[in-house]
Amino acid sequence: MTCLPGTRSDGAPVEIALTELHQDIDASVRKVCAQFPDQYWHDCDEESRFPEEFYAAMAAAGWLGITMPQEVGGSGLGVTEAAVMMHAVSSSGGAQAAASSIHINLFGPHAIVVHGTQEQKNRWLTPLIAGKEKACFGVTEPDAGLDTTSITTFAKKVSGGYRVSGRKMWTSTAQEAHKILLLTRTTPKSDSKRPTDGMTLFYTDLDRRKIEVKRIKKLGRNAVDSNATFIDDYFVPEEDRIGEEGRGFHYLLDSLNPERILVGIEAIGIGRDALQRAAKYARERVVFGRPIGKNQGIQHPLAEAWTYLESAYWMCMRAAYLYDHDLPCAAEANAAKFLSARAAFDATTRAVLTHGGMGYAREFQVERLFRESMLSRIAPVTEQMILSFIAEKVLELPKSY
Repeated sequence: MTCLPGTRSDGAPVEIALTELHQDIDASVRKVCAQFPDQYWHDCDEESRFPEEFYAAMAAAGWLGITMPQEVGGSGLGVTEAAVMMHAVSSSGGAQAAASSIHINLFGPHAIVVHGTQEQKNRWLTPLIAGKEKACFGVTEPDAGLDTTSITTFAKKVSGGYRVSGRKMWTSTAQEAHKILLLTRTTPKSDSKRPTDGMTLFYTDLDRRKIEVKRIKKLGRNAVDSNATFIDDYFVPEEDRIGEEGRGFHYLLDSLNPERILVGIEAIGIGRDALQRAAKYARERVVFGRPIGKNQGIQHPLAEAWTYLESAYWMCMRAAYLYDHDLPCAAEANAAKFLSARAAFDATTRAVLTHGGMGYAREFQVERLFRESMLSRIAPVTEQMILSFIAEKVLELPKSY
């Protein structure tokens, strides 16, 4: 189908400029981030310490509720505004440590916003927005991975609630969190009409006296913990169930596209930060009587990284625009995450190589950015799953799995 310039096949206009509001958000968030220099993030990473001071500063400035309803203390803005915010956060030196400490607030509670009762919204979202409570995401399991319909954590109905047993993997911030968004089965997969049926979503207390949370040592993002979570006959009251029993998987779908968009633009921020550091080093580092940035062997890879980061950034913003206008955006959101992760990984790699031996040292920070850029290539969905989705849904090829 032939499209007019500035439109796509469904007639949706293409936005290619940031509004005054977006520019104000960017500037305001960067003022908060400027309070936390490289040494702060270096220490958080070295000590595997949650960036509590940064989290508190963002809460005090009102940024933790940017996408949440105004009636519970949020700003009621869209994913586009959240993307602008998270790009500012991740490009200001904090990388994944800064972004991951707060981004679950932006997409994680979306099921509560859409499907929760007003009492649940008041009880759960208000303290989350104020920074008085933290939440974690209990979905992935060691034997299910991306095949979410094959989870086995089970919630058995009892008087007044449910008894939950199972195991979750890669539960971020579970060492710090007060609450857990928990996906369970209430009907075995074999007894469900469809694989996506029979799953129920809860938002409940994370009581580490009764739930074992074991920290996973990992390559990067050490300031924000990831965990294996063991749940054994844990009671969850019925009032902590979100929506209808058996509809949990469908409720989670509301947050998948925003998550991909935000993870993508956070990666762009990391890549742009690394690229600026590399360019600065190339301007200042003199070898054989000339700055290394005068050599095309240095210039061209950095310039190429800029082009990929720029194109991926606008794919993220395009996907966010479509989402906020209730237009189909799954292909764009997945493509944004794919392109952004690749572009960021390439940019951070170029940054390390530009620094030469000093890129391998921790002094210039680019090795930390390089380590953190790997995460977005793996999570929350792999590159292969994205390509399979686009092949099937956009190119109309047979389903491959």
